Amino acid sequence: MAFSADELRVLRCALATALNPAPLQDEDVQECLRLADSVDEAVREAGRHRAFLLADLIRYRRALPGSLTGYLELLQDALAAGYDPHADDLAALRALRGNATAAALLARCQVLAERSVRARLARVAQAQARTPVRAPAPLVPPRSAVPAGPFAPVLPQRTRLLALPGGRGAAGDQGKGPKPPSPAAPSQPGAKPPEPGERPVPKPSEVFPPRRRPVPPPPAEERVAG
Repeated sequence: MAFSADELRVLRCALATALNPAPLQDEDVQECLRLADSVDEAVREAGRHRAFLLADLIRYRRALPGSLTGYLELLQDALAAGYDPHADDLAALRALRGNATAAALLARCQVLAERSVRARLARVAQAQARTPVRAPAPLVPPRSAVPAGPFAPVLPQRTRLLALPGGRGAAGDQGKGPKPPSPAAPSQPGAKPPEPGERPVPKPSEVFPPRRRPVPPPPAEERVAG
């Protein structure tokens, strides 16, 4: 990119203002803005030119070996514009190493390709060094997978939940439900109260009721009078 004398003057003024901040006149500000627009347009034009150059290079490479002369010229222009040769370019130049120009370009492209690979690996290493490495969380195996024996690892025991006295359950149970029946008082002082589910032993008077005594017949005088 080439600058004219007027553009160099504006650029020098902008650099001096950046180093030593000072108020600028409106005309100087407008000149700086026009220079910035011109630089942006030149950068966009260079990008478009490079895209067209790479497209032509691919077409000439596919047409080898008939397009040998045009391919070598385009490859030299692309390298001058900052192009990194690909693996297809290296393979094509190896096939054309019988040509002196192709052999010289092959040696140059191998150096550039090796330099590009090293720069890419260095950027990857720097990115990995900046990224903090997190230690993985320890995995606790299930109890079924823990080996038994004297050397088995000790796992933390779970704390059992105990019911505390009082609370909603105890308050809701008060006054609800039938009361347990009180044991019947024994009929005799030495008698043992029957256990639940056991039939009481009947008394002898209940098994063998007392016999009624026969009524004597009335005297003979009473029967005759009757």
